[in-house]
Amino acid sequence: MGRLILLDEVDGINLRTDSGAIIAILRVIKESQFPIVLTANDPWDPKIRPLRDACLLIELKRLGLREGIPLMKGILAKERVNADEEALRSIMERDRGDMRSAITDLQILTGPKKNLTLDDTALLSNRDRTESIFEVLRIIFNSKTVAQARRALDKSDVDQEMLFQWILENTPGQIPNPRELEAAMSALAEADLYFARIRKTQSWHLLSYALDLMTAGVAVAKETSPGGWVSMKFPQRISSMSRSRGTRELRKGVGALIGSKSHISSRRGAKLYLPMIQFIHEHDPEKYREIAEWLDAKEPLDEILSLDSESTA
Repeated sequence: MGRLILLDEVDGINLRTDSGAIIAILRVIKESQFPIVLTANDPWDPKIRPLRDACLLIELKRLGLREGIPLMKGILAKERVNADEEALRSIMERDRGDMRSAITDLQILTGPKKNLTLDDTALLSNRDRTESIFEVLRIIFNSKTVAQARRALDKSDVDQEMLFQWILENTPGQIPNPRELEAAMSALAEADLYFARIRKTQSWHLLSYALDLMTAGVAVAKETSPGGWVSMKFPQRISSMSRSRGTRELRKGVGALIGSKSHISSRRGAKLYLPMIQFIHEHDPEKYREIAEWLDAKEPLDEILSLDSESTA
């Protein structure tokens, strides 16, 4: 069986802590019998120039209508689904050439159906090009400049205070150095004070200070890599909130997890899929457990369903 070696985001290598990484990768490239693919957000980063020189650069671009529509037709043909070309054009234009999103929309619109019309696409809302909560966190924790960290806010589809909870929960795991962690937590503590004052006095002009502290303040504090992959965690503080507000916040958080797995917005994930998950929980507990574990959200999902059942009792 053929094999492929994939090294993801090599421009994220920290030469301080992984000084021999570039040389090791070059050795693998030279000696491996298998094809090697390296991915990078910024292939022109000077530190990975030796890798760039050893590779064939291929830019992955969004697809135009001419490339995207035939691909969708091929997928639908294998599923024996007939589709109007105008419907496919509409999907491609809505998703702005993002083939992964287009395939997700095809799955949503067709299901058991064997025909897809332009009218069917009205079910889709125009999707904002946002990133999953995990990608937003990755950007913040790996930003090298204030501007780069601040721009992560533009990619997030969760509200600022929800994002604050995600950053607060994951900062200790992403910043292992005690001195750097102290600086990051101080920035978060100050941001929390701003949020509290905004809630109390409605002084919304303070919001920019809170956002800068929780993104750029954390990013510039980090100088040391964790030294390996560290998974992101669901905010425990949300799970322990008061029930009235907690249910709403839990739904937002689980919606973000669903969105990251399904490549849709967190709002859409909560609105469309939580009722389905509740139905599955009531009629097929084993399947519910599998879904909850796949989402890595069993604890918050259990709490949401428990609160919902109490409110309807």
